[in-house]
Amino acid sequence: MEDPFIHSTPTQFKSRRLTSITIVFLWVLFLLSFTASYLTLINSDHRFLQTSLQKTVRASAHIRRANGISVLVTGAAGFIGSHVSLALKARGDGVVGVDNFGSYYGRSLKMTRRDLLDFHGVFVVDGDVNDPRLLSMLFNTVEFTHVMHLAAQVGVQYAVENPYAYVRSNIASLVTLLEKCKSADPQPAIVWASSGSVYGPHNKVPFSEMDQVDPPPTLYASTKRTGEEITHTYNRLYGLSITGLRFFTVYGPWGRPDMAYFSFIRNILQGRPITVYQDKNRVDLARDFIYIDDIVKGCVASLDTTGRSTGSGGSKNGSAPYRIFNLGNGSPVTVPALVTILEENLKMKVTKDVVGMCGNGDDSFAYVNISLAERELGFKPATDLRTGLREFVKWYLWYYGNPLGPKS
Repeated sequence: MEDPFIHSTPTQFKSRRLTSITIVFLWVLFLLSFTASYLTLINSDHRFLQTSLQKTVRASAHIRRANGISVLVTGAAGFIGSHVSLALKARGDGVVGVDNFGSYYGRSLKMTRRDLLDFHGVFVVDGDVNDPRLLSMLFNTVEFTHVMHLAAQVGVQYAVENPYAYVRSNIASLVTLLEKCKSADPQPAIVWASSGSVYGPHNKVPFSEMDQVDPPPTLYASTKRTGEEITHTYNRLYGLSITGLRFFTVYGPWGRPDMAYFSFIRNILQGRPITVYQDKNRVDLARDFIYIDDIVKGCVASLDTTGRSTGSGGSKNGSAPYRIFNLGNGSPVTVPALVTILEENLKMKVTKDVVGMCGNGDDSFAYVNISLAERELGFKPATDLRTGLREFVKWYLWYYGNPLGPKS
């Protein structure tokens, strides 16, 4: 078969070459047109989704009471965050949540909390506080009067396995949020979750906000203590009103499954022994257990008494309040006493394996002075451990069932 190009005249060859170039050119035009149409469609869908999201956010942030506040709650699908969000919404405040639905203790419980919030009209954005574009969208959509920053990587032991998660979640995300708040106009007032873990074995008891808390005893405590220093700096430089809350051992319905009392009830129901730690002198560990409803009252009171931020668009126009409060029960209870109350509620006995502490830096005796919060916030814990554990057991049996233990 002859090659037509070899035996073509110069005119024929030129004609065929021009035809080929024309076809290629037309294909390029087609592809460019198709790509432009596709990108327009994608951008249109993105704008539609963003507009739809903004509409939902505005509806969730709508204030339904006189002198109400509009609050961005980070970690809204978490234990404390979900309870605080529901309490604010119930009294008519505007609430928008953000949560990354991390898998530290499993996503299913967080997703159920989110569904509960949605049922009550609180929208939770699935996103990361470390994402400045997400924060910009939220702050451009709603003029938040307050931020309740509860998102954090929790747990003392997990820090040994994954220290970077604590730096990212407890320090980097805090800075990202503060940067957005300092540039907002108007600036919101900020309440955020520090931790009672900043106190260590070197501190006298009961723990007081006036105590020196350096050096922190664990990596988790170190990230929270660093957060206190960072927030103090932003308060001083940019006029942000900031309140830090040092939470102690919070318990109750919808709680965190990584907490010891969760494993205790699970083992009791399954007929398995539990491990109870003692310090080196064979003294039982004691914790300052605080029921979730009491913590919520402290959080809401902190929001209500913050005082205004004084900056505007990143510039400070005057000094603003900076506060730190202990939020605990002020009445420590030993771990064996807690186990006994669980046994009584379940009408079951459990075998206790008593072992010495592993020396991870955690306190053997946590006892907190809450007089400052009582005076400034009107904070008065009203739920004793026996009552609070009874409510927790009722919820646990309803949610998880008996005796097969928790869902995955």
